[in-house]
This record gives sequence, C-alpha cells and structure tokens, in this order.
Amino acid sequence: MAKRGKKYTEALKQVDTAKLYSLTEAVALAKKINTTKFDASVEISFNLNVDPRHADQQIRGAMVLPNGTGRSQKVLVVTQGAKEQEAKDAGADFVGGKEILEDIKKGWFGFDVIVATPDMMGELGKLGKILGPKGLMPNPKTGTVTMNIANAVNEIKKGKVTYRVDKEGNINVMIGKCSFTDEQLAENAKALYNVIAKARPAAVKGNYMKSITVSTTMGPAIRVAAE
Repeated sequence: MAKRGKKYTEALKQVDTAKLYSLTEAVALAKKINTTKFDASVEISFNLNVDPRHADQQIRGAMVLPNGTGRSQKVLVVTQGAKEQEAKDAGADFVGGKEILEDIKKGWFGFDVIVATPDMMGELGKLGKILGPKGLMPNPKTGTVTMNIANAVNEIKKGKVTYRVDKEGNINVMIGKCSFTDEQLAENAKALYNVIAKARPAAVKGNYMKSITVSTTMGPAIRVAAE
C-alpha cells in the first residue's frame, strides 16, 4: 500500500470512518479538510451492486448538474455543411469535418469533449482505437451524437457530466469545486444520486448502492448514507 503524505494523514484524522455522513455534511467536511492550494475538484463515487457484463446492467448516461462543475470544457464539433455554422454560433471551441480528424490522428487533443452529427460517425469510428481509450468517442447515450448541435454544446458548457459504471461496478463523477458553497455541492450530488438511483436495473436483488463516498482531488474519502 502506498505511503500517505502528512497532510493526507492529518485530514483523515478529521473523518469519522465509522460514520455515514449526509451529503451536506460530507461536502462540507471534504471542503474543510482539503489541503491543496488550488481550487480542488469535489467528486462523488458510487459502488453499485451490478454486473456490467450484462447489457441491462451497464449504467451510463449524462446530465446537466444544477450548479455546473466549475470547470470550463473545450468542445469540438465534428460535422459538415450548415451544421458547422450552428456549432460556431452555439459557442463550440473547434468545428470541422474530416480535416480536423486528420489533426487528431497526428496527435492533437486540444479539446475535452467531442460532439458529432450522425453522418460523421463513420469517419470517427476509424479513430476508435485513439478516442476510445481516452473516453472521447461520441455516443448517443450521452447526447454527443445528435443533430441538435446547439443544444448539445449549450448543455456541455452549462456543466454537463457523463457517468458510466466500470467493470468493478464503480461510478465516479466530479460535482464541483471547493470554491462552491456547501449547498451547491450538495444539490449537485443529490441530483446525480437521484439519476443513479432511478437507473437501478430490474435484475439487481438486495442492496443496489453498496457504498457512496465524497472526496476532493487529493483528500480522503468520506462515506455517505444512501437516502
């Protein structure tokens, strides 16, 4: 096990590891014990009683957090024709067709999210081995493959987050920054919690949410009570 730093150890002393905190208590404590000099991100993590090997238990989607994430995301729109102007008018940072995909092939990754129109997915599919491992491939389930480019760009700029269960049954999502108020972070966390709760697969028996934790970028995890 990796040796923890002094600051982390001191922060951990302030967490009652036997207690299940409310979301509001958890975000307030996470902010209080944050030791970074920068405006650290706050994350919520769910460990779910699901088996992602089954299609009906692959929990995945996207939502706009009520208070955003506090992070500005650079959006690349891959499209052609009239949709290019729509993307520019909506505030996309980069817009292009096949030519911009050539830049990606050469190693350009100056963006955080790709939005694409369906007609460009054939070309994007050729970059699957490059974009897939980085989690950048557009997907209809997260609203990044769409003809409504303006809406997709606006949502991402407002603080849209994506969530996807990994093979161990975990979902980790950024819910804001330490500079947010406790209320803003708790509201974001609760909104995401409700979406994950509603996504409970019918096949799951017994306890669905095995554990929930809140933490900052370099801080210890604080256990949260499922509501």
